[in-house]
Amino acid sequence: MRKLFLLLSVCTAGMVQGQKIADPKPFANTITEADLKKHLYIVASKDFEGRETATEGQRKAAAYIENHFRSLGLLPGGGKDSYQLYYPVFQDSMTETGISINGQSFTPDQDFYVNPAANYTATLLGSEVVFAGYGISDSTRDDYKGLDVRGKIVLVLNGTPGAVAAQPARGRRGGAFFAKQEAAQKNGAAGLLVVQTGFPRKPAGAKGNMYLTGFKKVNYLNTFYISDKVAQAIMGADYAAAAKSGAPQPKPYPADVQLNFSKAVLQLHSSDVLGFLEGTDLKDQIVVLSAHYDHLGKRDTVIYYGADDDGSGTVSILELAEAFAKAKAAGKGPRRSILFLANSGEEKGLWGSQYYSEHPTYPLDHTTVDLNIDMIGRIDPNRKKGDSTNYVYVVGSDKLSTDLKPISEGNNKSIRSWSWTTSSMIRPIRKGSITAATIIISPARECPLSSILTASTTIITVLRILPTRSITISWQKERGSFSIPPGKWPTGTTC
Repeated sequence: MRKLFLLLSVCTAGMVQGQKIADPKPFANTITEADLKKHLYIVASKDFEGRETATEGQRKAAAYIENHFRSLGLLPGGGKDSYQLYYPVFQDSMTETGISINGQSFTPDQDFYVNPAANYTATLLGSEVVFAGYGISDSTRDDYKGLDVRGKIVLVLNGTPGAVAAQPARGRRGGAFFAKQEAAQKNGAAGLLVVQTGFPRKPAGAKGNMYLTGFKKVNYLNTFYISDKVAQAIMGADYAAAAKSGAPQPKPYPADVQLNFSKAVLQLHSSDVLGFLEGTDLKDQIVVLSAHYDHLGKRDTVIYYGADDDGSGTVSILELAEAFAKAKAAGKGPRRSILFLANSGEEKGLWGSQYYSEHPTYPLDHTTVDLNIDMIGRIDPNRKKGDSTNYVYVVGSDKLSTDLKPISEGNNKSIRSWSWTTSSMIRPIRKGSITAATIIISPARECPLSSILTASTTIITVLRILPTRSITISWQKERGSFSIPPGKWPTGTTC
């Protein structure tokens, strides 16, 4: 495993070409509570609508970050003179759906529902429905044995025999939804009806979840999740006995069935925002300072502001960029180049960091480390060891570097305690063979900041702690040393 370049050949090698390591404190002190508050009240404002990926709120946030990078004189880091690295996002919008059994129409959400992302536009007419028990076809059992379902509509029960129907198996195991789809398709079915509980259900809206891959390798058969009422309309009195039986008997049922589904595929986009600060004699080596700027957006009229997750990390990146830009203007900039990377799509599944890892604008083999900042606006008042406001979790150290953990522990033992684990937030970056660590504060306790816009004294105070320390860490990393000088830590109220 490649070592993190935190020491340049230990001690003396840190003075490459006789350069004197500058004092980072004057530039760390440019990070002020007032500036953090100003940025946070904008990024986590009502106008940005919770910054959900591929929405207008997220685009406003991206523009704000870009304008800040531009004002600092950072170079565009997104390629082709752009500060933004765009990637495609897809979302399905259902336009119509319906089920009719022997002329009787059923109502969406009252009697059935569909997953817009899993179905394609089609109208299916059939005169026979084949009941296939639990629809399992794997090494443990085969409910399709002896059945000819080619080109037919198949009806199956939810879950597995003996399982609670309201808590079906997940993933692709025999009783899970995906496994039932795969089994039905493998046996040649034209459509699938899965009996589900929980009707009537709250309308989920016409739009489905967003996704990245618009061009699928496999399109599965259209699947409708139906109520007991729909199943009874097909199977009659047989349904009640079959639902109670641990070994229901497969059987074809004559029924005139019409399944309608249509949708529009919306082609959206999102973006990472990148600002680049060129180094000096080691400018071909790149350090990434990152945070995700997206959050959960809004549901109906409720906005999830995301002041902590990860407005706190986002505004820290803005302040860190400003501090390093001022250092460079004073002739004391970093030796290595720094890429300030604000990712979107983290809440959707690490989309932005994944896209950058697969479409890097700077060579990954020249990128030595990613220091990622996430949710530094939270504290744990129940913490028993030391001051509950003065500690940091750094996620991903000894798993990724032989240097970072002993160096940080040695320099910070008298200041605060550190905890180390692996990190899912930066997994795509790590897959790109970049040493990466995420810095967060007290991940075990939630603040209400993600749902209520109260950028309180606590979050501003805690924000003041970590960006100042981050610039010191990054500074020493760039200048060839990694000693963190002691300092006076502010205290704050609980979250």
